[in-house]
Amino acid sequence: MFESLTERSNPRTRDIDVVSTIELVRMINREDCLVAPAVGLVADRIAEAVDLIVAAISAGGRLVYCGAGTSGRLGILDAAECVPTYSTDPGLVVGLIAGGREALVRAVENAEDDPELGRAMLREIGFCEKDILVALAASGRTPCVCGAAEYARGAGGRVISVSCCPGSRLDVFADVGIAPQVGPEAISGSTRMKCGTAEKMILNMLSTGTMIKLGKVYRNLMVDVKPTNQKLLQRSISIICEAAGCSRESAGEALLASHNRVKTAIVMIRCDMDRERAEELLSSVNGHISRALCLGGAAREMEGMLNG
Repeated sequence: MFESLTERSNPRTRDIDVVSTIELVRMINREDCLVAPAVGLVADRIAEAVDLIVAAISAGGRLVYCGAGTSGRLGILDAAECVPTYSTDPGLVVGLIAGGREALVRAVENAEDDPELGRAMLREIGFCEKDILVALAASGRTPCVCGAAEYARGAGGRVISVSCCPGSRLDVFADVGIAPQVGPEAISGSTRMKCGTAEKMILNMLSTGTMIKLGKVYRNLMVDVKPTNQKLLQRSISIICEAAGCSRESAGEALLASHNRVKTAIVMIRCDMDRERAEELLSSVNGHISRALCLGGAAREMEGMLNG
């Protein structure tokens, strides 16, 4: 029988209930410090997963997260943040959680025990062979999530499993299995702690790596950000200033002229062209600013030679 690493008792925190407050905090912190190195050891698997996601999205598919409890909430959080951060279509990255919306704010523990629920959630969104599923389960054996992974494979889609238990049932359905070994939790079985932290780190890498590969980052700037509030408006202007080497006044004017598209504004300034030409140039290189600037610079050089 498969023994879940997430359920083991941690000898390093056995006395956590009798130590001082500062010592219990230090105990938890020491356990947390084990997470990043464990995730680093599976970096090759994460990179492989990013490439699969990029390929799926580039072919017209969606990225779907599915989990229960903490895992499901983390998936929904990552999906929701792709929209304002990278201007993705709300339907491109989808988060599903066992128990539905109610489970976001209140535990619906029995929902995770039904594999048919996982299958039903994917059927409901029309999961197909173009899509890719990231199945999230700290233990790697949550029936609902395993049911979703099995359905996704049957539908012809790709599957990435994320757990903290290598060789778990979930890995059986996965094209790529990501399973950092973070060790037992400070509180036995409380997988919202180290396992949750590991899952969050992995999800950050999966979505961020994907968006970088899709051309939504220039240098290390989030150039596809949507300026939907004052904070994001000011951030957009700062990004344009840094990427284009211009004043805030010029950046603001370009942002307005670009219809609030940061990438377009950067190309407009750097290549000295109007919005329509900048958008055409970006479209020709699938939105990658670095490529657009190379082409724009070459075009300007050619124009200069012809006019000279």
